[in-house]
Amino acid sequence: MLPITWFLRPRRLVFGAAVAGAVSLGLAYRFALQYRARVGLPHPGPVEGTPSDFGLAFEPVRIPSGAVELSAWWIPPEAAPGQAQARPAVVIVHGWESNKGRSMAHARYLHAAGFGCLLIDVRGHGDNPTEVLAIEIPEFAADAAAAARWLAARPDVSAVGLLGHSMGGSGVIAAAASYPSVRSVVAMSSPSDLVRMTRKTFDMADVHVPGPVATPLAYLTAMVMLIPRRHSIDDADTCLAASRYEGPLLLLHGDDDHGVPPEHMDLIAESARETRAAEGSAPVETMLVPGYGHRWLYEVPEVRRRVASFLARSLGGPVSPEEAGERAAAVQVDRPENPTFGFGAAPAQAVAAAARDAARRQAREAASGRSTS
Repeated sequence: MLPITWFLRPRRLVFGAAVAGAVSLGLAYRFALQYRARVGLPHPGPVEGTPSDFGLAFEPVRIPSGAVELSAWWIPPEAAPGQAQARPAVVIVHGWESNKGRSMAHARYLHAAGFGCLLIDVRGHGDNPTEVLAIEIPEFAADAAAAARWLAARPDVSAVGLLGHSMGGSGVIAAAASYPSVRSVVAMSSPSDLVRMTRKTFDMADVHVPGPVATPLAYLTAMVMLIPRRHSIDDADTCLAASRYEGPLLLLHGDDDHGVPPEHMDLIAESARETRAAEGSAPVETMLVPGYGHRWLYEVPEVRRRVASFLARSLGGPVSPEEAGERAAAVQVDRPENPTFGFGAAPAQAVAAAARDAARRQAREAASGRSTS
């Protein structure tokens, strides 16, 4: 056995540190790959029901988004008797592992307020084909922007707004930053960026990563998630997108959200306001909903009133903001009887499994005498 003084010589200290660093980086990269394999792709849930179940006329449509076509429902607004003028419409974007069917609550109260509604399945979700590359905020953004372009091209649509939940909320903010024709954005329970969201999943999965290591590991993991589609960390930064979007922005969040804590809303709002110092800039509004977690904020009448009046004000109708708010608040909407959870339980379980997989592989390699770097 070598004496301890052998390891304490300066050159050998540097060599030892370099080896330890290489091993640590190799372990971190291995964990990131396992994370991407388990968390990067959604497990699509079936789309149950249609708008006709709620007495709403609709048209199944396909929305081109890059190389894919998205399954969607177009619910046109009800025109007043004798009126045929164009009216505002809203793209509604679901969150992780959800689908357009689970967004019907938003469509119901917004349609009652006079808006046309376009509900989409983000790629890899709902009625769309499965994907082979990881899906993250940039894909939600690209699909939301494609839906906005589809609406803007319709002669019966006067203005386009976006509403999204969770990753869909991050996606609609990023879409609006890249597509100036979007006149208004509502985002609910949205993560501020992919790195913080990834870091949070470690805690949710009880993967105990020391504080000084957790953030760098989350950064590396986020990069590994984004690399296959050639995205950067900035492409998945909701705060950066909010600072670039210049239109009206309404952010809503439950004060008991343990998956995406309320401080994410504060960070997004702060970033948006920092670039709107000029007098007359579009408003950035926030609403913290007491007693609610990550989902089902639409159950609260004041939430429906706030969203509908905000959109009516920023999209120019189709009725006054006060009337739109009252119509939306009067619609009774409830959470599903048998809810399927998306972001939260499933990613946490997948992160824990990824950590176990990486540890098992490391143990196997150590037992066989192979290098772990």
